[in-house]
Amino acid sequence: MLRTQLQIIVLQEIRWKRHGQIKKNTYSLYYSCSEQTTGYFGTGFMVKKEIEKNIMCFTPINERICTIRLKGKFHTITLINVHAPTEEKTEEKDMFYDDLQRTYEKVLKHDTVLILGDLNAKIGKEKAYENVTGKHTLHDVSNQNGELVCNFATENNLTVMSTQFQHKTIHKGTWTSPNFTTVNQINHVLINTTKKRTVQDIRTLRGLNCDSDHFLVKTIIKQ
Repeated sequence: MLRTQLQIIVLQEIRWKRHGQIKKNTYSLYYSCSEQTTGYFGTGFMVKKEIEKNIMCFTPINERICTIRLKGKFHTITLINVHAPTEEKTEEKDMFYDDLQRTYEKVLKHDTVLILGDLNAKIGKEKAYENVTGKHTLHDVSNQNGELVCNFATENNLTVMSTQFQHKTIHKGTWTSPNFTTVNQINHVLINTTKKRTVQDIRTLRGLNCDSDHFLVKTIIKQ
């Protein structure tokens, strides 16, 4: 956070228990984890100290979803942090998208809404989804999770912004396999379509060691 000057970092797989807040000298951490066990998923927001005064509320939903609402210069912003189930978890995916739909519907209609995090979704270049996706995706064909993301975006008038910006291939991939032979773009950012000009750029930062098989994805919004 100090190296990149990022104001908010959205985290998945915190793997703690329950929910809460930790205050440090330079940042605060808000987290939403499993009520029963540690070591199981968990989402959260790391917020730089100087913008903490802009936080209106933090809402833990469960170990896969949490939200934070901030007062911006031009409009109020709601960030929905998500960690979707992997491709093979069929029943869990239905529950996840039901929870995400309910969370999205509770956001006040005038807010700028960004849904961001690990959606485990490969989004392709299918013509059927061109109204909600961009041309600059890493993949040609969507997996099932990618189709779910695109359908969710279509039904809720959202745009997948993480495929809208032209970058080198190395700056599109967000996850690498343990043997470094496979790179996928599975972390994404969605925004309500009427506010999509708010997002100025999205790209992967590969030079930061996050001790993870995911790379940090940087999103710049105009505010």
